[in-house]
Amino acid sequence: MAGTEELTNQTVDLLQALIRNQCVNDGTPGSGQEVRNADLLATWLEGSGLDLQRYEPTPGRTSLVARIEGSDSSAPSLCLMGHTDVVPVSPQGWSRDPFGGELVDGEVWGRGAVDMLNLTAAQAVVFRSLADRGFRPRGDLIFFAVADEESGSAHGARWMADHEWDAIAADYVLTENGGLHSGDPDAPAIGINVAEKGVAWRRLTVRGVPGHGSAPYRSDNALVKAAAVAQRLADYSPEPHFHELWRAQVEAMGLTEEHRDQLLDEDRIDDYLAGLPQTPVVNWLAGHMHACTHTTFSPNVVVSPGKTNTIPDRVSLDVDIRTMPGESAEEVAAHLREALGDLADQVETEILMDDPASSSRIDTALWDSLERAISRPFPSARLNPQFIVGFTDSRVYREKGAVAYGAGLLSPAVSAGEFSRRFHGNDERIDVESLSLTTGLYLDVCEDLLQ
Repeated sequence: MAGTEELTNQTVDLLQALIRNQCVNDGTPGSGQEVRNADLLATWLEGSGLDLQRYEPTPGRTSLVARIEGSDSSAPSLCLMGHTDVVPVSPQGWSRDPFGGELVDGEVWGRGAVDMLNLTAAQAVVFRSLADRGFRPRGDLIFFAVADEESGSAHGARWMADHEWDAIAADYVLTENGGLHSGDPDAPAIGINVAEKGVAWRRLTVRGVPGHGSAPYRSDNALVKAAAVAQRLADYSPEPHFHELWRAQVEAMGLTEEHRDQLLDEDRIDDYLAGLPQTPVVNWLAGHMHACTHTTFSPNVVVSPGKTNTIPDRVSLDVDIRTMPGESAEEVAAHLREALGDLADQVETEILMDDPASSSRIDTALWDSLERAISRPFPSARLNPQFIVGFTDSRVYREKGAVAYGAGLLSPAVSAGEFSRRFHGNDERIDVESLSLTTGLYLDVCEDLLQ
């Protein structure tokens, strides 16, 4: 079996190749073209004697499934799930080629290096390594390289769950992200993602009366009304709501008692966050803590068929809404009515995506295996269950009754603020030490849980 250094080098090489394939998902059906990364991963896994299955619900939107059959059909199964698409990039904001996959000063640079091609590469390397040595697990071990995670999963995990569930079904799932250290460096808390906010994307459309752009006085301009709608959403401040994991997350931050008490008080948290200083790192931290405790509304896309010299009669805003546990479509509608006030009756609402918050319990054999695996490189560490503010394909598995965690393992030198800003941001990159730790984590968990 390959040694640790060789497996790390394989993960680095595979990650670089995945980045260079530029599987950019902009939300349109023809984007992504994850077939490029599916082909790459199939080539990587060929020769291992594994049965590889491809699924392509939309041309180019290919997912790949590989399986090592278990010896006991009643034993729990484990799926290593990694998505192969990445979000768009603005190259002018980067210090290096965002699709160069360069290895510079111990870091691999490129779009997807953090989200989540690093983990997908590590999973594939571990899966191939186990297959090469004839690993025979008790329960099935599945590798699922999935398309379209970045735009809601309609061409990936959601489609697979609806049409090919038997191909990917598993009792346990490891996917993105996790692995950050916090608190006391001598006894760190290492985050594992066990729950996530809901996603309730909405398209809000306002209408006006068309006219010539040279005579705007007393016109009914849909864009002007849409701007007012966007501003009211930006100004809207719903009450905080603490979920069951919030206390543990705050306590793991290693804050003073004064700061901790304010973050754990629903009557004081908003004033506390508003009073934090304005710096890039603190701004990220405040935004993250606010998102962990509030339903959020972010108008991100404007859609209009108009032209410069015509007053528009229709403008749509695509709004990214992230919901707290227990909130449904009815609660989202109530939030919108409250936020928009007298404009609410002038807005038409279309549901683009509506998945509730999800969570997995931690009293499981997989959690125990993660604890043992992480204690090998970090004997004094403890696992800290995290509630994340983004969405992942974990939610699809949780709807089917599976236990899904976001788990990697990062270097203690990685700053939480800096790491998180790289998600969908400029100069995305991951260090080789973290790639090595994550590869080792997946290998240890597979062996511990399935043997």
